[in-house]
Amino acid sequence: MGNRNEEDYNFVFKVVLIGESGVGKTNLLSRFTRNEFSHDSRTTIGVEFSTRTVMLGTAAVKAQIWDTAGLERYRAITSAYYRGAVGALLVFDLTKHQTYAVVERWLKELYDHAEATIIVMLVGNKSDLSQAREVPTEEARMFAENNGLLFLETSALDSTNVELAFETVLKEIFAKVSKQRQNSTRTNALTLGSESGPGEKRACCISL
Repeated sequence: MGNRNEEDYNFVFKVVLIGESGVGKTNLLSRFTRNEFSHDSRTTIGVEFSTRTVMLGTAAVKAQIWDTAGLERYRAITSAYYRGAVGALLVFDLTKHQTYAVVERWLKELYDHAEATIIVMLVGNKSDLSQAREVPTEEARMFAENNGLLFLETSALDSTNVELAFETVLKEIFAKVSKQRQNSTRTNALTLGSESGPGEKRACCISL
C-alpha cells in the first residue's frame, strides 16, 4: 500500500475518530496522514479532518479522516459529523480505564447516527505506556468480538500499529464496497437477462 497523488483516486472513504477527550485521536490522525506527533496535550478545538490517498490493490482510495476536535468534551458532536461515514475508529486510552468504560456509550451514539453497515475498529491507544496499563488486552478484545468490532492496540507516539489500524479499516470498507458493486452488477445482469423477474431487487451500494 503506497501513497499516490492526492487528486488521483477511485474512491473517497469518510472515516471518523470517536472517543473521550485526551485519548490520542488527534495524534493518531496526524501520525497516519502526516507522520507527525505532538506532545502538546491541549485539546483540539473546531472541526478538523485530514486526508491521505492509499493504494488497495489497483484502486486508489482517498481516506478522509475526521477528528472530533474537542467537541466530545461538551457532548456537542452533531449528526453531521457522522453523516456519510463508512468507517470509524473508537479510541480509548489503555492507561485510563474510565475512557474504556464509556466505549459502549460511544458505540451507541455512533450507531444512532451512522449507517448500520459502518466498519468499526476499537482502538486501545498509548500501548507504549505499558507500565501504566489499566485495561487488559483480553478484556478489550472480548468486548470487540462480542460487538462485532475490529480491535487493535496502538501507540501514536512510537507509531506502533497506527498504519495497520487505518489500513485494516480501509481494506474492510473496500471489500464491502467491492462486494456490493459485484452484487449490483450481477443483479442487473439477471434482471436484464430474465423476462420473469419483475420482483428482482437490485442490490444497492453504500453511499460514499
